Amino acid sequence: MLLENKNAIIYGAGGSLGGGIAKTFAEEGATVFLAGRTRDSLERVAKEITEAGGRAEVAVLDALDEQAVDEHARAVVAQAGSIDVSFNLVTRGDVQGIPLVEMTVADLLRPVTTGLTANFVTARAAARQMIQQGSGVILALDSGSAHASPMMGGTGPADGALDSFVRNLAMEIGPQGVRVLGIYTAGVPESLAPEKLAAVNSEMVLDEAALQGLIAQLDSMRMTRRSPTLPQVAATAAFLASDHAAAITGTFVNVTSGTFPG
Repeated sequence: MLLENKNAIIYGAGGSLGGGIAKTFAEEGATVFLAGRTRDSLERVAKEITEAGGRAEVAVLDALDEQAVDEHARAVVAQAGSIDVSFNLVTRGDVQGIPLVEMTVADLLRPVTTGLTANFVTARAAARQMIQQGSGVILALDSGSAHASPMMGGTGPADGALDSFVRNLAMEIGPQGVRVLGIYTAGVPESLAPEKLAAVNSEMVLDEAALQGLIAQLDSMRMTRRSPTLPQVAATAAFLASDHAAAITGTFVNVTSGTFPG
């Protein structure tokens, strides 16, 4: 198993991506510490993991709360002995589908501020423990939209800030044995529920037929003419978090099946 005897904190573990990745990490042998703001969704993921024979712990916290994140990281080390993987998958409040010239300052800056803050707070908490251990992996995820994607609002600037942060942090703590890297992915079909699409674009109200049409459109934009699945994204994350990827740091791996986005 790729992550046998590893301890992994997953922030935003109650969401579709976070939950799917947590379950894959557990299947690969990790003890997963599920962190997020909504107990019910975290408990649901934990139940699925434990029923499958995995190990999961739940912590209700806000990834923007420095004290809560720091205390949780210390508690994980006290309980499990180490933090081997930290992965931030919290939502940022992106608003898309509106031209930049018509967007409010708040909608533009929200994903930048929330995304960078949450990743900084969680990465810093993990890094402080990992430096003492001399090992560990910090993972991040964004859509790759920093490379110019129209009608994406603050998503591109937020992705660009996270890209830079990941590379700079990797340079600083790599000599202490800690890897920092990320995954580019977007349009994962399992994450495209109508209510989630409406959250980023209030005018995008889709029935099932329209949703399938959107997925088909996204497929057509990719080099491989198919979208990455949640299991594929999760398997890539598990590999990057494992010792098999020990030579990879300071970069992003593109799991978008081609040119969409970025």
